[in-house]
Amino acid sequence: MNPALGLAAARLVIGGCALATPDLGTRLFRLDGPGNPQLPYMTRLFASREIVLGAATLLSSGRTRRNLVLAGIGVDLADAAAAWLAGEARAVDRTTAAMLTAPAVAAVFAGAAGVVAGV
Repeated sequence: MNPALGLAAARLVIGGCALATPDLGTRLFRLDGPGNPQLPYMTRLFASREIVLGAATLLSSGRTRRNLVLAGIGVDLADAAAAWLAGEARAVDRTTAAMLTAPAVAAVFAGAAGVVAGV
């Protein structure tokens, strides 16, 4: 399977889980859910974005699919930067920042590999 299409499918799963159980997502990401009652709302925003991006990528083809994968790379780069900046600002500890940055960077590489392979 093309790595970008595997990533799109993973977006559906991750987004669906985060939408259905945002508290679980915040715990898995080592974020302070009890200390921030708005966090489930923000988690659901993330979830809906992931679901739409994943579904649109899987349902499209040709140039549209390629452009959606490129958009996903941009989103994942922004996520990586946000995680790194959160660590720099000490909004999260360094370990959590690394745990949040790593999957975003991996997603960038998966998307890029998919583009190179010809999504």
